[in-house]
Amino acid sequence: MRLLFFIATKHLLARKRQSIVSLMGIVLGVAFFLAISSIMQGSEADFIKRLVDNSPHITISDEFRNPRVQPAEKFYGDADVVDISSVKPLTETRGIRGYQKILAYLDQQPDLVSSPVLSGSAIITFAGEENGVTLNGMIPEEIHKVSTIEDYMKEGSVTRLVSNPDGMLIGQSLAKQLSLSLNDTISVAAQTGSVRTFKIVGIYQTGRSSYDRRQVFVTLKRAQALFNRTNRINSILIKMDDPNTALTRSKEIENTVRYKSESWQEQSEDLMNTLAIRNMIMYSVVSAVLLVAAFGIYNVISTVVMEKHRDIAILKSMGFPSGDIRKIFLTQGVLLGIAGNMAGIPMGCAFILGLQQIKFRPPGSSEPITMPVSWDWEQFVIAISFAMFASILASFLPARKASHVQPVDILRGGL
Repeated sequence: MRLLFFIATKHLLARKRQSIVSLMGIVLGVAFFLAISSIMQGSEADFIKRLVDNSPHITISDEFRNPRVQPAEKFYGDADVVDISSVKPLTETRGIRGYQKILAYLDQQPDLVSSPVLSGSAIITFAGEENGVTLNGMIPEEIHKVSTIEDYMKEGSVTRLVSNPDGMLIGQSLAKQLSLSLNDTISVAAQTGSVRTFKIVGIYQTGRSSYDRRQVFVTLKRAQALFNRTNRINSILIKMDDPNTALTRSKEIENTVRYKSESWQEQSEDLMNTLAIRNMIMYSVVSAVLLVAAFGIYNVISTVVMEKHRDIAILKSMGFPSGDIRKIFLTQGVLLGIAGNMAGIPMGCAFILGLQQIKFRPPGSSEPITMPVSWDWEQFVIAISFAMFASILASFLPARKASHVQPVDILRGGL
């Protein structure tokens, strides 16, 4: 085997320029693969982190996934003798019934935390201006467990709602639109006709202007009074220890509590599909770089085979079997792949470190952010594996051709 390795190395060194060009193709392919993969994976991880951190992992709402089965359907079963149409639900006060029992059940689950919320449409009136908002009633002592709103506070704090039950948190976009400031007093009207006065005890900024302009927060008791839904809520927010288990756990919770339970994966299914398609395009484009490099290896080894016909014939005449001839040229592909990875991995890491130093300011952002990159070991394994696969595949056909050389034909033709 040492002799085969020596012959393979001599063949590559005999054509240094072509070997170096092929080697650079593998090096650049691996480096660009890592750089682009790092950006794509990093941006995806950053997006999912923001999505997961800023939203509840599971939301239980006051709805049912399927409509209630009508008595006639229960009586007749699957028979086609009855057709039910224009079914109108009873008029009732919407909300999750017996939510205390549901919260007690959720409190017994060790892998999650939960908090009740009552949301509804309202109109804020200030200085003659009116603005429609979504008013969210919450328990101030618990909201930090299931929401990150406290992390975005610019003025005031969530804890001020504890000492001031008539307090309200609003977004900075809404504050600018209505010329509001901390400690101002505003009037809020609900669809029920109830009107209450609230004091602004906190102003937050999430960076999403539509959210900051439409979402306001008060205590749960004040929201229940304003919407005339005493002892009612319409959603329960849940945070998981492991967000990736939210899809499975939401189904288990829904089977127990019967109310519709949606995981963050289900609510963002279209975005997750878009990310999956984007990854497929990214890997296809970057893999093409390594395939182009593989053609360079194929060209070099094919040229060596053509130039070394007499050498191959002599080796076979000396007793080298076809398998050993094939191994010589496959070894050349393996050597180029290993050398390409050894130089490409450090270059790719250098590219990633360079990208990590880039800072930019997105439109509407007050502070610059760094380029999100990923150092996930899986992308390194993929780059190394694909480079080796491309190198071996590129050397296989020339190696197979070399193993089929007939020494008698070559030596007779050279006489």
